[in-house]
Amino acid sequence: PVDGSDRLCGSERAQCVPSRVLHLRKIPLEVSEGEVVALALPFGKVSNLLILKAKSQAFLEMASEEAAITMVNYYTTAPPTVRNQPIYIQFSNHRELKTDNLPNQRAQAALQAVNAAAVHSGNMTSGGEGGLLPLGQSPVLRIIVENLFYPVSLEVLHQIFSKCGSVLRIITFTRNNQFQALLQFSDAVHATHAKATLDGQNIYNGCCTLRVDFSKLATLNVKYNNDKSRDFTRLDLPSGEQPGGVDPTLAFGIISPYGAAGFTPTFHQHTGLSMSLPGGQSVLLVSNLNTESISPHSLFILFGVYGDVQRVKILFNKKENALVQMTDATQAQLAMSHLNGQRLHGNVIRVTVSRHPAVRLPGAGLEGGGLTRDFAGSALHRFKKPGSKNFQNIFPPSGTLHLSNIPPQVSEEVLKDLFSSRGFTVRAFKFFLKDRKMALIQLASVDEAIQALIDLHNHDLGDQHHLRVSFSKSTI
Repeated sequence: PVDGSDRLCGSERAQCVPSRVLHLRKIPLEVSEGEVVALALPFGKVSNLLILKAKSQAFLEMASEEAAITMVNYYTTAPPTVRNQPIYIQFSNHRELKTDNLPNQRAQAALQAVNAAAVHSGNMTSGGEGGLLPLGQSPVLRIIVENLFYPVSLEVLHQIFSKCGSVLRIITFTRNNQFQALLQFSDAVHATHAKATLDGQNIYNGCCTLRVDFSKLATLNVKYNNDKSRDFTRLDLPSGEQPGGVDPTLAFGIISPYGAAGFTPTFHQHTGLSMSLPGGQSVLLVSNLNTESISPHSLFILFGVYGDVQRVKILFNKKENALVQMTDATQAQLAMSHLNGQRLHGNVIRVTVSRHPAVRLPGAGLEGGGLTRDFAGSALHRFKKPGSKNFQNIFPPSGTLHLSNIPPQVSEEVLKDLFSSRGFTVRAFKFFLKDRKMALIQLASVDEAIQALIDLHNHDLGDQHHLRVSFSKSTI
């Protein structure tokens, strides 16, 4: 009889005598038959199943011993989780699973349904180029990021999901106002492990929740390697004029990727299932500044594109250096990844994490007071509102600026003259067709655009409208 009396044989599970029957321990009480079968599906056909919920155990019989050995070997190094609970898998002492006399109809029904689906669509390796596979057998995952309080890039997804296996291709896009991705592993085993491990986890504390499911696609067709799509097996692909990358016929009419992954930060190490910065530092050291032109206000406006700047301190004895304190470490990382190496007032600036935990304000009457500013209560913070749309529109410095909050009476000529009068070369201008409160303006260079953003963000256009300026991912 099968009663859950299997014991670990030897100190290592993999040293047990191989058997087609596998013993699963510590399964959650509310687990479904389908969830248990899904653990085994990538390795081969399941011929029998028994769940002993009272003992938090289950038995699976694979169609072949080879499939059972592959499954145990894989899960020994990477134990799966079901409903956030680790499951332990070993070979059973039983050579076969006899369940004829046991009340096992639900398990048998689940098995029949799964096997019928597999027969109907062929086995998991038969999906050709662009073919469809039964859910749970595809190496392609569909990922939705909920509570997107901070942007999530293609690199961040690659870093997280690579912990579960070899990632071949990623395509990111926005659909129904949600940041989504399609991610292809080298095989369905890794995809199954990633789904079991990462579904429901937060990338950052309290936000950016991963919803992971199987795609019906057998493979992804990536046309361009850029910040929206990447084929890690094809480094020769062009970056593409348009940030597309997915064949719409394959992905059921998915639009060109757009939105929260519009940059490639040098992101932080993945520890456990959440992303965190080394040391969690929120203070940045900015060096090689132009001492003739720099001011705390200009650093506040520029770094404020990537987070809410709390304090800025230009060092009294080394005015080419400054400390910029962001609200948190994630915003500091965003600012550093986008602004390090950019040109400001003619100098290429360097941005690194500072060893200082905070920027201290000078005492009353001390020298250099004008070099330190506290911006904690500023009305110009872009990210005060949790979940603000500004989080989805963070892009690297570019020669094209996005203008918003334009009053109706302000014309194209007035805006072009505003920029020209400050010494900037206007190459192109375009109002948004659907919303004349917004426009794009293209300047001669990225350096000019950086300076124009500093000079003209919050410029008073009259009628209680202050111009909002940010970097755009588009060109005109």
